[in-house]
Amino acid sequence: MKLYSYFRSSAAYRVRIVLNLKKIDVEFASINLVKGDQKSESYAKVSAQGLVPTLELDDGRIINQSLAICEWLDANYKTPVLIPNDSFQAARVRACALMIACDVHPVNNLRVLQYLEHELGIDELKKNQWYRHWVEQGFQAIEKMLAGSTYCFGDEPGLADAFLVPQVFNARRFEVDMNSYPKISAVDIACSEIQAFIDASPDNQADNPLQAT
Repeated sequence: MKLYSYFRSSAAYRVRIVLNLKKIDVEFASINLVKGDQKSESYAKVSAQGLVPTLELDDGRIINQSLAICEWLDANYKTPVLIPNDSFQAARVRACALMIACDVHPVNNLRVLQYLEHELGIDELKKNQWYRHWVEQGFQAIEKMLAGSTYCFGDEPGLADAFLVPQVFNARRFEVDMNSYPKISAVDIACSEIQAFIDASPDNQADNPLQAT
C-alpha cells in the first residue's frame, strides 16, 4: 500500500499513527502542501479534492479522507482494536474523532489559513487568533467528554487518541494554552510514550526539512 502524506498534515498524521499501531508497513509518497504538489495533475488522479492523506491499496483502489482510511484499516487489520465493538462506546469514540475531523480541523487547515491571509488580507496576528479560537472551542467540549482515563476512552489507545494527538501538536504550534485542558494534556503525554505515536510525529518524517538536513 502507498500513503500520500505530508509531514505536517494533521490528517495524514492520524493515519500514520493508526498504521503504526496496527504495525502495517506502507510506502510513503510526500505531497508538499506548501509547494502546491496537491494541485498537480498527477495527484488529482488519486485525490479529486487535492488533499492528503490518500491511501492507495495494493490493488490500486483509492481511499480518501483520514477517518474513512482509519476505519477501513481497523476493519481489515483486527489488532489492536481501535473502535470498540460495543455500539455505544464506538459512537463515543467516533464522536470525539469527528469533533476534531469535522469541527476543529477544517476551519484551521492550510488552505483556509492561506485564504484568510492571501484573499481576505488577514494579518498573522488575527490569523493565529482565528486558529486558537476554533481549537479552544473544540478542546473545551472534548475536555468535558473525556473520562480521565489513561487514554481518551480507556487503558489502551484507540481511534480518538490518533485524532487528538495531532490536533494537540498543532495547537502547541499556534500557542494554545494547554494548561486549560488537563485531561487532554494527560492523554497526549501518555501517547507520547508509545513508539507508534513517536514514529508518526511530524518531527520524525523523512519529508520534514529538518529531518532531511
